[in-house]
Amino acid sequence: MSVSRAGYYKWKKRGKSTRALDREKLLADVMRVHDQHSTHGYRWVAAFLRINEKGTACDNMVYKCFRYLDITAQTKHKVKSRPRRVKDRFPNLIFSTWETVDRPRQVIVSDMTAFRILWMYVEVTFYFDVFTKEIVTHRCGDRRGDRNQYIDGLEDVKDLLKGQTEPCVLHTDQGSVYASMAYNDIIRDTVIVRSMSRAGKPTDNPVNEALNGWIKEELMIDFKLEQCRSVQEVKEVIARYVKYYNEQRPCYAIGYDTPANYRRRFNKGELPRKDTFSRRQPSPLPKFVSKRKKDDDKTFLSPSGGGCPSGGGGLNRPQERTPGDGNLNTFGTGPDHGNPADSAMQSGNAENKAHNSSCPLSETDSCEKD
Repeated sequence: MSVSRAGYYKWKKRGKSTRALDREKLLADVMRVHDQHSTHGYRWVAAFLRINEKGTACDNMVYKCFRYLDITAQTKHKVKSRPRRVKDRFPNLIFSTWETVDRPRQVIVSDMTAFRILWMYVEVTFYFDVFTKEIVTHRCGDRRGDRNQYIDGLEDVKDLLKGQTEPCVLHTDQGSVYASMAYNDIIRDTVIVRSMSRAGKPTDNPVNEALNGWIKEELMIDFKLEQCRSVQEVKEVIARYVKYYNEQRPCYAIGYDTPANYRRRFNKGELPRKDTFSRRQPSPLPKFVSKRKKDDDKTFLSPSGGGCPSGGGGLNRPQERTPGDGNLNTFGTGPDHGNPADSAMQSGNAENKAHNSSCPLSETDSCEKD
């Protein structure tokens, strides 16, 4: 070390600096105040020193003292957080196959939305037919978290499906009422089959989420809901809107027909009958991801996909040896079998091979003839 002897002994005899002494005093003061008032944090301790002992330490300096001394404010109750265990009570039977619903009363979705108007708070629970786009029933509640509106709406759906023999899927989110035993005991021994969205996935119920979005806009602007002065008036306006929605409002998704008339046309046999819902393939992947995956698979498996115009690129068909003759033929058939199509395929493969050998690009790259 390049330290002189005189410099070393001078440093050894030198006492503590004023800054170091101030820090030691601050540490002692913080520790003393913390011992006397251990329920307070560093901000309170800093304010206490500034007021009662004319200290000048800032909050950040006292915070550093807390960390150096490894002390914290003491509390009587320590909050213990337990990670939420995600467990679906009912499986998701739909995912992104909403377009496969092929008849009325086959899939019904439900969700709750709230309206805040002046001092009033009103919750509305809708039950919505996915095929006809019809609001089959709705119930209102003027108390936050009231479960009667869910129960009463489910009773309406249960009465609506009396006499129906084909199953009906009731899809909801994982709300506490929808997952409760009291709610699901009502539909026991009925044709209703429960389905639930995944936890934290509102996109698993896009039909009702979209409905709740623009139904508020029409209620507020067209039906002047915000001008109501009582809860009863709010309920009357919502009931009037539901009647208008089902019987008068044209819906784009069903060819600008009204939901009620669309259901009547289906029952009369004026609409084509399809059987798509039973053949659906539910997948947790979003629709655009599944479509992209299918397109990629088609491109990869295409015999002429992405190759040279002469057929040199892409995925070539496998070749096997024909038993007995030792010649390379396609799929085990060749000229010996008397098939002219196979002969043409073999000659074409030979031309492709010759072209690939002269092509400066790789097999997976595209090239053009001179």
